[in-house]
Amino acid sequence: MAGLRRRSNRLPTSLFTLATMAETVQDVSEADKRHLVELVKELRRSNAVLRAETDMYERYISRLDPRDLVPQPLSDSLGAAAASQLEIGGGRGRKMKTRTTALEQLQRLTLEQKCDVAQRELDETKEDLEKLKESSERVLHNYKATLEEADIRLVEVKKASYEFDRDVAKVLREKRGVMMGAEKVIRYFEDRMRAKDTLVEKLRLKNAALHVQKRKLQLQLRQKEEMGEALHEVDFQQLKIENSQYLERIDERNQDLLRLKLLAGNTLQVLNSYKKKLQSMTCESKLLSSDITSRKEMLVKIEEETLQAEEERAKAETLNRKLRGQLADFRVPHVLQYITAKASHSQLEQSVRAWERKVEISEMALKTHTKTWNKLKEAAGAGPVTAR
Repeated sequence: MAGLRRRSNRLPTSLFTLATMAETVQDVSEADKRHLVELVKELRRSNAVLRAETDMYERYISRLDPRDLVPQPLSDSLGAAAASQLEIGGGRGRKMKTRTTALEQLQRLTLEQKCDVAQRELDETKEDLEKLKESSERVLHNYKATLEEADIRLVEVKKASYEFDRDVAKVLREKRGVMMGAEKVIRYFEDRMRAKDTLVEKLRLKNAALHVQKRKLQLQLRQKEEMGEALHEVDFQQLKIENSQYLERIDERNQDLLRLKLLAGNTLQVLNSYKKKLQSMTCESKLLSSDITSRKEMLVKIEEETLQAEEERAKAETLNRKLRGQLADFRVPHVLQYITAKASHSQLEQSVRAWERKVEISEMALKTHTKTWNKLKEAAGAGPVTAR
């Protein structure tokens, strides 16, 4: 710590030197400027390291007992060495220098001590972090429990509000004209209080049963402890040996169980892969079956169409031969005969259309007369006549 203080005391001197050098920086070359910048950076890094070490040592000292901070007297060997140096030196300045050197050697920390201090600070920091983590977890658990309780209370309040609105407020809103007193509201709250009392009684009985069970378990534990006091050390050694054997067996069984779990997991993966393959093959088989069925139906239709086409081809060949025969025997009539036949054909068509029109007019007249006749019959009391 004294070395640190001396280093920190030397820092202002270095800063003064830097200030003096900054005044003459205009007369310095570029290389010297870069050198100065690097020197300043190095001094800042060393200052940051020294500050960190100083903070660590201060935290370490703050955790120590004040009685441990009392300086111990010098040992006999150090006292003898100092006395011999004083006798040999023979001068006051040399005496002060020797005393200061001895004190500095006592006050400086070795590398092992520094490592020990750093390790202790690291352990303390870890413990503080663990304590802070535990406290924060406890606070978090408390907040979570508070939130859960608040949620439960909120649900209960909403349920009670809904039941009150359903049983009392809704009835009062619907029956505004009816004069109703506070009996319904009082009856509702009395029912709620009786339900709460019943719940409290149930919880009290449950609590009493749990207390009885707790006393029984404590009695059994006390009896077991009393029986354990009567046992000898040899029995405990035997129990330890059996316990270790059982623990070894449990470890072996756990290893077997782990191996079987891994085997079961691999088997399950293979089974799932085979199931996926089976499902895909089943879907493909269904698609192929439907495709085969559709193709068979298409084949049957094609065969039927082929037979029908063969029949139509035979008929067409027969008709073709007949038409070819007619074409071979065909003789073109005279032009005047064709014109005469065409004119007679058109006259016949006109006469057919005229006769069809006359037949339609006659049928309409027949329907009209039939309706008139039926009306007359109905008026006379007879049945209607059906037109043919």
